[in-house]
Amino acid sequence: MRSTRKGSFTRIAAILSIAGLSVGVSALLITLFILNGFERVISEKISQFDGHVRISHFLGQPIEPQITSLDSILNIYKGKLSNTKFIQKPALLRKGKFAEGIILEGIETKRVNYIKDILIEGNFDLNKNNIIIGQSLSEKLNLNIGDEIVLFDIITLNSGNKKLKIFKITGLFHSGMSEYDNSLAFTSIKNTNDLFAMNSKVSGYILNLENQTNYKSLTKLLSNELPYPLMVMSWKEKNRALFKWMDIQRLPILIIFGLITLVGLVNIISALAMITIDKTRQIGILKSLGLSKQKLNQIFLIKGLIIGLAGSLFGSLFALFIAFIQNNYKLLQVPEDVYFMDFIPLDVNLQNILIVSIFVTFICILASLWPSLRAGKIEPSKALKYE
Repeated sequence: MRSTRKGSFTRIAAILSIAGLSVGVSALLITLFILNGFERVISEKISQFDGHVRISHFLGQPIEPQITSLDSILNIYKGKLSNTKFIQKPALLRKGKFAEGIILEGIETKRVNYIKDILIEGNFDLNKNNIIIGQSLSEKLNLNIGDEIVLFDIITLNSGNKKLKIFKITGLFHSGMSEYDNSLAFTSIKNTNDLFAMNSKVSGYILNLENQTNYKSLTKLLSNELPYPLMVMSWKEKNRALFKWMDIQRLPILIIFGLITLVGLVNIISALAMITIDKTRQIGILKSLGLSKQKLNQIFLIKGLIIGLAGSLFGSLFALFIAFIQNNYKLLQVPEDVYFMDFIPLDVNLQNILIVSIFVTFICILASLWPSLRAGKIEPSKALKYE
């Protein structure tokens, strides 16, 4: 590569091999970063609403606000998770001639913090009869901050004793997830208790872990210890179809972009083979001077190592550069109502970089074996004959 000889084929072949390998490595890493980013953003947004784990009645019935067996389990995770109660039921929202079915969720004060991140207008004060609704729902029904709306308990609509309550809109939220923005509204747990006549009971408990990777062990422990009819469900189980789709798409995508890296590796074999032909006379001279096959093999293996390390380094740096540009300037945008986000996030994972770099370098070394074996078979007498 450092050859100063004009038109050196060896130098050109090495540079092209590194360039091709760098493109393959960067394509594979960028793909992994995109998959990581999509999964993280979707997981964060869904867990914001649903929590990492929810405990509720198997048939959706109200449960007691205090469960002794649950308290003993939560003590094991003390300081590692937050626990809040919630009430969630369907309601009919009515404003003048407009009416829409929604899901009303009553939350405790300590759970209001997560609404701050998605609140785009108004405030998150849920005292008195205040309510927060999605921006999409407000646009659909032409509602504004300060408007008063009436909520009916849907179950009682056909009965002679309709339950209703007047609320005042104090805030609008936007999460980018149409399923929630169009149908979910938040108020205090006291207001929902009054509207649905829950008699101080709740719909369930929401558990949020500091480290979400522990959700499987927590879910298993709760499922084993809590009595029937309590049901435990994580946010991934609730959205099983979505996360299953993400897992299924990961493999074919990685295979497709891995083939780009494979093309770069094939180029290395071709380049080293051509270099062997180009350097036939030099190899013959070295062998006539006593260079062993082992030393000759080492030359090609080291060359493959250098190409692999250089290709991995430049490919990784380019992938990191693209990730930095995209995450800071959001050049590649996507429709939010489809993908739950308004731009493509690239989550850098050092473990991905390390695994890809080690694998590619190892394959480059293996790719140099065939050219080295071919070079070892060159006879000095034939290589140095007069042509």
